[in-house]
Amino acid sequence: MSGIRIRGTGCSLPRQTVTNQDLSRMVETSDEWIYARTGIRERRRCVEESQCELALNAARAALEMAGASPADIGVCLVPTITPDYITPSTACMLQKELGMPEDTVCFDLSAACSGFVFGLHTAQALLAYSRRKYGLIVCSEVLSRITDYTDRGTCILFGDGAGAAVVEYSDRYAPMPSVLGARGDRESLYAPGIGRGEPPVLHMGGTQVFKFAVETVPECIRALLDRAGLTPEDVDQFVFHQANRRILERVMKKMGIPEEKVWMNMEHYGNVSSASTAIALDDAVRAGRLAPGQKALCCAFGGGLTWAGALVELA
Repeated sequence: MSGIRIRGTGCSLPRQTVTNQDLSRMVETSDEWIYARTGIRERRRCVEESQCELALNAARAALEMAGASPADIGVCLVPTITPDYITPSTACMLQKELGMPEDTVCFDLSAACSGFVFGLHTAQALLAYSRRKYGLIVCSEVLSRITDYTDRGTCILFGDGAGAAVVEYSDRYAPMPSVLGARGDRESLYAPGIGRGEPPVLHMGGTQVFKFAVETVPECIRALLDRAGLTPEDVDQFVFHQANRRILERVMKKMGIPEEKVWMNMEHYGNVSSASTAIALDDAVRAGRLAPGQKALCCAFGGGLTWAGALVELA
């Protein structure tokens, strides 16, 4: 059995920053109110940038760190819920812009905030059948397109951005342990599609999602560590979906994970859906919190309702 390791990471963020003070001029809220409930101070918003441009820049950064070229890529996946086009996929546009070979497997993947971990799992499976053993996973989101800036329950949470990872598949690596799941809930967190007769904006039951997360994430971590035959002490860094600081604090308390082992950056970026975990991983790598040979446990949850965990190693 062969598996994957991460060779490089990258991210791309819009130039415009939207602070909590900025939002307080749009809806009835304040910096203190938002930060106390979420741990978020600011987030990024696209003005001139497109979703594909963010994806392209993040992909280039990850390829550069990995020392890989587009010609090495056998699988290109773009987890996203906010593509520029329904079709063609962002992955196909990346294939053209980066100059990847025409037999590269390219498609977008919809798993909401769990998309990055779903992408890692999918890349490992597909690379087993590819002539080229490098995969590119690029999560790119422009959530400002589907955010209702009159709803303070949601507009305070979401931001735009992209995160990417280049993985290598090899018989030198053990298979990456992963745990994936879905509940089939379309009420707690959803955005209507084209032709539904409703504005295509995010709707969220905050209490339901909070309860789901604090119950499901620890269960996912336990199942993943059991599958890998490891304990929390064997993990060098926990990299979670950056939805809400209070959720992560509950998870840390339940699992006995020390705060210094948990990378958190929602203060600066907010919730960037699928890109959230990928951006956090890139931040942790570039800050020196993860090095080759070390293990990161990535865990995410989101609309679907979906959840996903993977134990990744850096090559």
